[in-house]
Amino acid sequence: MNAETPGRIVLLTASHRVAPGLLSWPAWRTLHAADRVLCADADHPQLPYLREAGVTVEIAAPAAEDLVDACAGGRTVLVLASGEGDRALTDGLARMAGSGRVAMPDLELLPGSYDLPGARLLDLVEVMDRIRRECPWSSRQTHEGLAKYGIEEAYELVEAIEDGDRDELREELGDVLLQVVFHARIAQEHEEEPFSVDDVAGTIVEKLIRRHPHVFGEERAETPEEVREHWLRTKADEKQRDSVTDGVPLGQPGLALAAKLASRVRNAGLDVALPAGEGIGYELLALAVRAEAAGVDPEAALRAAGRAYRDAIRAAEGHGGQ
Repeated sequence: MNAETPGRIVLLTASHRVAPGLLSWPAWRTLHAADRVLCADADHPQLPYLREAGVTVEIAAPAAEDLVDACAGGRTVLVLASGEGDRALTDGLARMAGSGRVAMPDLELLPGSYDLPGARLLDLVEVMDRIRRECPWSSRQTHEGLAKYGIEEAYELVEAIEDGDRDELREELGDVLLQVVFHARIAQEHEEEPFSVDDVAGTIVEKLIRRHPHVFGEERAETPEEVREHWLRTKADEKQRDSVTDGVPLGQPGLALAAKLASRVRNAGLDVALPAGEGIGYELLALAVRAEAAGVDPEAALRAAGRAYRDAIRAAEGHGGQ
Protein backbone atom coordinates (compact mmCIF):
# COMPACT_ATOMS: atom_id res chain seq x y z
CA MET A 1 0.00 0.00 0.00
CA ASN A 2 1.02 3.58 -0.59
CA ALA A 3 2.80 5.07 2.46
CA GLU A 4 2.17 8.70 1.47
CA THR A 5 -0.20 11.06 3.33
CA PRO A 6 -3.24 8.86 3.98
CA GLY A 7 -5.96 11.38 3.02
CA ARG A 8 -9.64 11.24 3.92
CA ILE A 9 -12.62 8.94 3.40
CA VAL A 10 -16.08 10.47 3.69
CA LEU A 11 -19.15 8.24 3.90
CA LEU A 12 -22.14 10.37 2.87
CA THR A 13 -25.53 9.19 4.06
CA ALA A 14 -28.94 10.56 3.14
CA SER A 15 -32.38 9.74 4.44
CA HIS A 16 -34.62 8.02 1.90
CA ARG A 17 -37.53 9.80 3.60
CA VAL A 18 -36.26 13.18 2.38
CA ALA A 19 -36.63 14.13 -1.28
CA PRO A 20 -33.45 13.39 -3.30
CA GLY A 21 -31.31 16.45 -3.93
CA LEU A 22 -32.21 18.10 -0.64
CA LEU A 23 -28.80 17.83 0.96
CA SER A 24 -27.13 19.92 3.64
CA TRP A 25 -24.64 22.62 2.74
CA PRO A 26 -21.70 20.66 4.28
CA ALA A 27 -22.71 17.71 2.09
CA TRP A 28 -22.76 19.78 -1.11
CA ARG A 29 -19.50 21.49 -0.21
CA THR A 30 -17.76 18.16 0.40
CA LEU A 31 -19.20 16.64 -2.77
CA HIS A 32 -17.75 19.46 -4.87
CA ALA A 33 -14.40 19.43 -3.06
CA ALA A 34 -13.80 15.65 -3.11
CA ASP A 35 -11.19 14.26 -5.48
CA ARG A 36 -13.43 11.30 -6.26
CA VAL A 37 -17.07 10.50 -5.59
CA LEU A 38 -18.01 6.82 -5.65
CA CYS A 39 -21.35 5.04 -5.50
CA ALA A 40 -21.98 1.31 -5.79
CA ASP A 41 -25.65 1.72 -6.75
CA ALA A 42 -26.19 2.83 -10.33
CA ASP A 43 -29.84 3.53 -9.50
CA HIS A 44 -29.17 5.61 -6.39
CA PRO A 45 -31.90 8.30 -6.24
CA GLN A 46 -29.37 11.06 -5.52
CA LEU A 47 -27.34 10.51 -8.71
CA PRO A 48 -29.43 12.59 -11.15
CA TYR A 49 -29.29 15.57 -8.80
CA LEU A 50 -25.55 15.25 -8.19
CA ARG A 51 -24.86 15.13 -11.91
CA GLU A 52 -27.14 18.09 -12.50
CA ALA A 53 -25.08 19.99 -9.93
CA GLY A 54 -21.86 19.15 -11.80
CA VAL A 55 -20.61 16.41 -9.47
CA THR A 56 -18.93 13.52 -11.29
CA VAL A 57 -19.91 10.21 -9.73
CA GLU A 58 -18.11 6.94 -10.49
CA ILE A 59 -20.21 3.79 -10.24
CA ALA A 60 -17.86 1.54 -8.29
CA ALA A 61 -17.82 -0.65 -5.19
CA PRO A 62 -14.18 -0.74 -4.05
CA ALA A 63 -12.95 -2.98 -1.27
CA ALA A 64 -11.67 -1.29 1.89
CA GLU A 65 -8.03 -1.76 0.82
CA ASP A 66 -8.66 -0.18 -2.59
CA LEU A 67 -10.44 2.76 -1.00
CA VAL A 68 -7.56 3.39 1.40
CA ASP A 69 -5.11 3.29 -1.50
CA ALA A 70 -7.28 5.76 -3.45
CA CYS A 71 -6.82 8.28 -0.63
CA ALA A 72 -3.03 8.22 -0.82
CA GLY A 73 -1.34 11.57 -1.24
CA GLY A 74 -3.90 13.40 0.85
CA ARG A 75 -6.80 12.82 -1.53
CA THR A 76 -10.41 12.90 -0.37
CA VAL A 77 -12.67 10.11 -1.57
CA LEU A 78 -16.39 10.40 -0.88
CA VAL A 79 -18.57 7.31 -0.91
CA LEU A 80 -22.29 7.83 -1.38
CA ALA A 81 -23.82 5.19 0.87
CA SER A 82 -26.47 2.90 -0.51
CA GLY A 83 -29.76 2.26 1.24
CA GLU A 84 -28.34 -0.91 2.74
CA GLY A 85 -25.45 0.97 4.34
CA ASP A 86 -22.46 -0.71 2.58
CA ARG A 87 -21.81 -3.00 5.52
CA ALA A 88 -18.97 -4.94 3.83
CA LEU A 89 -17.04 -1.73 3.20
CA THR A 90 -17.47 -0.28 6.68
CA ASP A 91 -16.58 -3.62 8.30
CA GLY A 92 -13.47 -3.84 6.15
CA LEU A 93 -12.38 -0.33 7.09
CA ALA A 94 -12.96 -1.14 10.77
CA ARG A 95 -10.79 -4.26 10.52
CA MET A 96 -7.98 -2.34 8.84
CA ALA A 97 -8.14 0.45 11.41
CA GLY A 98 -8.10 -2.07 14.25
CA SER A 99 -5.11 -3.97 12.90
CA GLY A 100 -2.69 -1.13 13.62
CA ARG A 101 -0.66 -2.08 10.53
CA VAL A 102 -2.10 0.49 8.14
CA ALA A 103 -1.80 4.27 8.08
CA MET A 104 -5.52 4.90 7.82
CA PRO A 105 -7.08 7.95 6.19
CA ASP A 106 -9.29 10.14 8.30
CA LEU A 107 -12.72 8.52 8.38
CA GLU A 108 -15.78 10.75 8.46
CA LEU A 109 -19.48 9.96 8.49
CA LEU A 110 -21.33 12.89 6.94
CA PRO A 111 -25.14 12.94 7.15
CA GLY A 112 -26.41 14.69 4.05
CA SER A 113 -30.00 14.85 5.27
CA TYR A 114 -31.81 14.06 8.47
CA ASP A 115 -35.19 12.57 9.22
CA LEU A 116 -37.75 15.04 10.48
CA PRO A 117 -39.92 14.11 13.47
CA GLY A 118 -42.56 11.68 12.28
CA ALA A 119 -40.47 10.44 9.37
CA ARG A 120 -40.99 6.79 10.30
CA LEU A 121 -44.69 7.31 9.72
CA LEU A 122 -43.84 7.41 6.02
CA ASP A 123 -42.34 3.94 6.39
CA LEU A 124 -45.52 2.73 8.03
CA VAL A 125 -47.65 4.07 5.19
CA GLU A 126 -45.37 2.43 2.63
CA VAL A 127 -45.37 -0.92 4.44
CA MET A 128 -49.15 -0.83 4.87
CA ASP A 129 -49.59 -0.08 1.18
CA ARG A 130 -47.54 -3.12 0.20
CA ILE A 131 -49.28 -5.37 2.71
CA ARG A 132 -52.66 -4.27 1.40
CA ARG A 133 -51.61 -5.15 -2.15
CA GLU A 134 -49.76 -8.41 -1.49
CA CYS A 135 -51.05 -10.06 1.71
CA PRO A 136 -53.92 -12.54 1.11
CA TRP A 137 -55.52 -11.66 4.47
CA SER A 138 -54.95 -7.90 4.60
CA SER A 139 -56.05 -7.36 1.00
CA ARG A 140 -59.52 -8.69 1.84
CA GLN A 141 -60.20 -6.71 5.00
CA THR A 142 -62.97 -4.13 5.30
CA HIS A 143 -63.76 -1.35 7.76
CA GLU A 144 -66.50 -3.52 9.23
CA GLY A 145 -64.26 -6.56 9.61
CA LEU A 146 -61.52 -4.56 11.34
CA ALA A 147 -63.81 -2.70 13.75
CA LYS A 148 -63.46 -5.25 16.53
CA TYR A 149 -59.66 -5.04 16.38
CA GLY A 150 -59.80 -1.30 16.91
CA ILE A 151 -61.75 -1.83 20.12
CA GLU A 152 -59.42 -4.59 21.30
CA GLU A 153 -56.30 -2.54 20.63
CA ALA A 154 -57.76 0.45 22.48
CA TYR A 155 -58.41 -1.71 25.53
CA GLU A 156 -54.91 -3.18 25.38
CA LEU A 157 -53.52 0.37 25.26
CA VAL A 158 -55.50 1.29 28.36
CA GLU A 159 -54.17 -1.81 30.12
CA ALA A 160 -50.58 -0.89 29.26
CA ILE A 161 -51.13 2.61 30.63
CA GLU A 162 -52.62 1.32 33.86
CA ASP A 163 -49.82 -1.25 34.24
CA GLY A 164 -47.18 1.45 33.79
CA ASP A 165 -45.25 -0.78 31.38
CA ARG A 166 -43.32 1.52 29.02
CA ASP A 167 -42.40 -1.20 26.54
CA GLU A 168 -45.99 -2.39 26.34
CA LEU A 169 -47.19 1.19 26.03
CA ARG A 170 -44.96 1.80 23.02
CA GLU A 171 -46.09 -1.43 21.37
CA GLU A 172 -49.78 -0.86 22.01
CA LEU A 173 -49.60 2.70 20.70
CA GLY A 174 -48.15 1.19 17.53
CA ASP A 175 -51.02 -1.28 17.30
CA VAL A 176 -53.56 1.53 17.65
CA LEU A 177 -51.70 3.56 15.01
CA LEU A 178 -51.80 0.56 12.70
CA GLN A 179 -55.58 0.52 12.90
CA VAL A 180 -55.70 4.15 11.77
CA VAL A 181 -53.33 3.59 8.85
CA PHE A 182 -55.06 0.33 7.86
CA HIS A 183 -58.50 1.94 7.74
CA ALA A 184 -57.14 4.92 5.82
CA ARG A 185 -55.54 2.58 3.26
CA ILE A 186 -58.85 0.76 2.78
CA ALA A 187 -60.63 4.11 2.42
CA GLN A 188 -58.44 4.97 -0.57
CA GLU A 189 -60.18 2.26 -2.57
CA HIS A 190 -63.72 3.57 -2.13
CA GLU A 191 -65.21 4.16 -5.57
CA GLU A 192 -67.25 7.26 -4.73
CA GLU A 193 -65.74 8.89 -1.64
CA PRO A 194 -62.07 7.86 -1.32
CA PHE A 195 -59.73 9.47 1.19
CA SER A 196 -56.17 8.76 2.27
CA VAL A 197 -54.12 8.87 5.44
CA ASP A 198 -53.03 12.38 4.40
CA ASP A 199 -56.67 13.44 4.38
CA VAL A 200 -57.11 11.91 7.83
CA ALA A 201 -54.04 13.73 9.14
CA GLY A 202 -55.09 16.96 7.46
CA THR A 203 -58.52 16.81 9.06
CA ILE A 204 -57.17 16.38 12.59
CA VAL A 205 -54.53 19.07 12.04
CA GLU A 206 -57.21 21.55 11.00
CA LYS A 207 -59.37 20.55 13.96
CA LEU A 208 -56.51 20.94 16.45
CA ILE A 209 -55.63 24.38 15.12
CA ARG A 210 -59.27 25.46 15.12
CA ARG A 211 -59.84 24.24 18.68
CA HIS A 212 -56.68 25.86 20.05
CA PRO A 213 -57.22 29.54 19.29
CA HIS A 214 -55.12 30.34 22.36
CA VAL A 215 -52.15 28.68 20.62
CA PHE A 216 -52.72 29.47 16.95
CA GLY A 217 -54.92 32.55 17.23
CA GLU A 218 -55.44 35.69 19.26
CA GLU A 219 -57.36 34.26 22.23
CA ARG A 220 -55.74 33.68 25.59
CA ALA A 221 -55.93 30.77 28.01
CA GLU A 222 -53.89 30.64 31.20
CA THR A 223 -55.38 27.57 32.88
CA PRO A 224 -56.52 24.10 31.84
CA GLU A 225 -60.08 25.16 32.65
CA GLU A 226 -59.88 28.03 30.17
CA VAL A 227 -58.47 25.68 27.53
CA ARG A 228 -61.39 23.34 28.11
CA GLU A 229 -63.81 26.24 27.69
CA HIS A 230 -62.22 27.11 24.33
CA TRP A 231 -62.43 23.49 23.25
CA LEU A 232 -66.08 23.06 24.22
CA ARG A 233 -67.11 26.38 22.67
CA THR A 234 -65.43 25.74 19.31
CA LYS A 235 -66.70 22.15 19.31
CA ALA A 236 -70.25 23.36 19.91
CA ASP A 237 -69.90 25.89 17.08
CA GLU A 238 -68.69 23.15 14.74
CA LYS A 239 -71.25 20.48 15.58
CA GLN A 240 -74.40 22.63 15.99
CA ARG A 241 -76.02 19.77 17.91
CA ASP A 242 -79.69 19.66 18.82
CA SER A 243 -79.05 17.77 22.05
CA VAL A 244 -76.15 17.42 24.46
CA THR A 245 -76.48 13.68 23.91
CA ASP A 246 -75.66 13.94 20.21
CA GLY A 247 -72.36 12.26 19.42
CA VAL A 248 -72.34 10.07 22.52
CA PRO A 249 -71.78 6.48 21.27
CA LEU A 250 -74.37 4.23 22.92
CA GLY A 251 -72.31 1.12 22.17
CA GLN A 252 -69.56 1.99 24.65
CA PRO A 253 -69.29 0.18 28.02
CA GLY A 254 -72.18 0.96 30.33
CA LEU A 255 -70.28 2.77 33.08
CA ALA A 256 -68.43 4.91 30.54
CA LEU A 257 -71.73 5.72 28.81
CA ALA A 258 -73.36 6.80 32.07
CA ALA A 259 -70.36 8.94 33.01
CA LYS A 260 -70.26 10.56 29.55
CA LEU A 261 -73.94 11.47 29.69
CA ALA A 262 -73.49 12.87 33.20
CA SER A 263 -70.54 14.94 31.99
CA ARG A 264 -72.59 16.38 29.12
CA VAL A 265 -75.41 17.26 31.51
CA ARG A 266 -73.06 18.92 34.00
CA ASN A 267 -71.18 20.91 31.35
CA ALA A 268 -74.45 22.14 29.86
CA GLY A 269 -75.71 23.28 33.26
CA LEU A 270 -78.84 21.15 32.99
CA ASP A 271 -80.81 19.86 35.96
CA VAL A 272 -81.81 16.34 35.00
CA ALA A 273 -83.05 13.90 37.60
CA LEU A 274 -81.87 10.33 37.32
CA PRO A 275 -84.55 7.99 36.01
CA ALA A 276 -86.31 6.01 38.70
CA GLY A 277 -86.26 2.29 38.40
CA GLU A 278 -85.60 -0.98 40.12
CA GLY A 279 -82.61 -3.20 39.65
CA ILE A 280 -78.84 -3.17 39.54
CA GLY A 281 -78.72 -1.14 36.31
CA TYR A 282 -80.22 1.94 37.96
CA GLU A 283 -77.98 1.49 40.97
CA LEU A 284 -74.90 1.35 38.73
CA LEU A 285 -76.14 4.42 36.85
CA ALA A 286 -76.37 6.37 40.10
CA LEU A 287 -72.87 5.25 41.12
CA ALA A 288 -71.42 6.22 37.73
CA VAL A 289 -73.00 9.66 37.87
CA ARG A 290 -71.72 10.14 41.41
CA ALA A 291 -68.22 9.09 40.35
CA GLU A 292 -68.20 11.49 37.40
CA ALA A 293 -69.27 14.36 39.63
CA ALA A 294 -66.36 13.53 41.95
CA GLY A 295 -63.87 13.49 39.06
CA VAL A 296 -63.48 9.71 39.10
CA ASP A 297 -63.55 7.59 35.95
CA PRO A 298 -65.96 4.79 36.93
CA GLU A 299 -64.60 2.42 34.27
CA ALA A 300 -61.03 2.86 35.53
CA ALA A 301 -62.17 2.53 39.14
CA LEU A 302 -64.00 -0.70 38.40
CA ARG A 303 -61.03 -2.07 36.45
CA ALA A 304 -58.76 -1.33 39.43
CA ALA A 305 -61.16 -3.15 41.72
CA GLY A 306 -61.34 -6.00 39.20
CA ARG A 307 -57.55 -6.30 39.20
CA ALA A 308 -57.58 -6.55 42.97
CA TYR A 309 -60.24 -9.24 42.70
CA ARG A 310 -58.14 -11.06 40.08
CA ASP A 311 -55.14 -11.00 42.43
CA ALA A 312 -57.25 -12.35 45.28
CA ILE A 313 -58.45 -15.19 43.06
CA ARG A 314 -54.91 -16.07 42.05
CA ALA A 315 -53.79 -15.95 45.69
CA ALA A 316 -56.62 -18.35 46.61
CA GLU A 317 -55.42 -20.67 43.84
CA GLY A 318 -51.91 -20.57 45.26
CA HIS A 319 -50.43 -18.49 42.43
CA GLY A 320 -49.54 -15.47 44.52
CA GLY A 321 -50.79 -11.96 43.95
CA GLN A 322 -49.61 -11.55 40.33
